[in-house]
Amino acid sequence: MKVYHSITSFPKITNAIVTQGTFDGVHIAHQVILKQLKEIAKVKGGETVLITFDPHPRTVLFPEDHGLQLLNTSSEKIELLAEEGLDHLIILPFTKEFSRLSSLEFIRDILIEKIGTKFLVIGYNHRFGKNREGSFSHLKEFAPTYGFEIMEISAQDLDEISVSSTKIREALSAGNVNLAGRFLGRNYAIEGTVVQGKQLGRTLGYPTANIKVSHELKLIPADGVYAVWAWVQGKKFGGMLNIGNNPTVEGKGRSIEVNIFDFSETIYNQTISIEFVDKLREELKFKSLEELKSSLDIDKLQALKLLDLKLNAF
Repeated sequence: MKVYHSITSFPKITNAIVTQGTFDGVHIAHQVILKQLKEIAKVKGGETVLITFDPHPRTVLFPEDHGLQLLNTSSEKIELLAEEGLDHLIILPFTKEFSRLSSLEFIRDILIEKIGTKFLVIGYNHRFGKNREGSFSHLKEFAPTYGFEIMEISAQDLDEISVSSTKIREALSAGNVNLAGRFLGRNYAIEGTVVQGKQLGRTLGYPTANIKVSHELKLIPADGVYAVWAWVQGKKFGGMLNIGNNPTVEGKGRSIEVNIFDFSETIYNQTISIEFVDKLREELKFKSLEELKSSLDIDKLQALKLLDLKLNAF
């Protein structure tokens, strides 16, 4: 997949099969759109093109009050879209000036003149252009004039619940990482750098790696204890992770700490990735460290069961 960070760097092609949107999460409904895009490109002998935006439009349109947390960083989204087997990814810089383009200007100047769109695939209820004036009916109106075909993908449901990036964010914010994973079609993941912590876990027999997530808008699931997969130096390990303020030891500030099973290497300053499998329990304040350790023993057994692992079987 070729990646372009501006429309000027994209070489106009003769048979572009295009879709557009923020695609935050690249979830199962997005995957349906991309599957249709690839099937049409195969039938028509065209090349697939996905147009997305960076930063997220809401952060530009509502800089003081967007309240947005993202499912993917830009690099994560690029990696996920590359796995989908697309030909071209155009990441348009989203600015105030760009937001003022009318839907007609976007169709004429971007889709047709710059890209060479012959077929456009859009998701259910997709809007674009100044004040979100563009719609499926708008595109149908201009399709004959500018010589392209268009298809709208209907709403995709999972257990009779419409899948959307918003619903995934809501699930994660409630700690329901299992549901979020079903919506995504894979485990929700975060990436961060291992930083120095208080090392209290070592005294309890559960050393932890403290993770600092650098992207300020990356969504962190709700406080609690989770069964996770940890990717360290390209290897996958089972583990359990705590998000919260460590109330038993009067912790200050929210932290993310993962205990990686059967792992004892020093990995400070290294980048690791965490996949959330399921929530084990809420974060609790225990009466003593002994009570905390007993709970951690139970947490580990539950995590091993959820991960379908056996003790020392790594």
